[in-house]
Amino acid sequence: MLEFIDHHGRNVTFDPESVEDADHVLAICKMDGKYLFTEHKVRGIEFPGGKLEDRETLREALQREVFEETGASLSELKYMGAYTVHDSRPFKKGVYFGIVDDLFFKCEYMETYGPVVYPSIEAVPEEKRSFLLDDPCIQFIYELSRTDVFFS
Repeated sequence: MLEFIDHHGRNVTFDPESVEDADHVLAICKMDGKYLFTEHKVRGIEFPGGKLEDRETLREALQREVFEETGASLSELKYMGAYTVHDSRPFKKGVYFGIVDDLFFKCEYMETYGPVVYPSIEAVPEEKRSFLLDDPCIQFIYELSRTDVFFS
């Protein structure tokens, strides 16, 4: 298990051995060799994700959240582990890598402005970046994605 401190000073852990028992999901997806992000209406550009709904599996939640926020359908998923924020009310995100199969135009993207694609986190303009892209745990997972054979 790896430990980090987030922008709020909270302890965050990433456990690649953790079972799929989270209540949130986070997707690091690629489409045509580039990363798929969403532009949150408040926070800015970040990776898609969100909370599980009643009776939803992590994979179902991930597929739904990615589609709601970007219009993307995913053809392949790889579970990477659990990202846990240790707070007075801890929460755990199941982290997946995903391959975008198709991107559909939607009239409504829920709490986001829809999909944006960049070759890397570094290419996202600073003034448009969500603070979550600078989270050290998310940075670590992103770095894993750059060398993982899943994306080759």
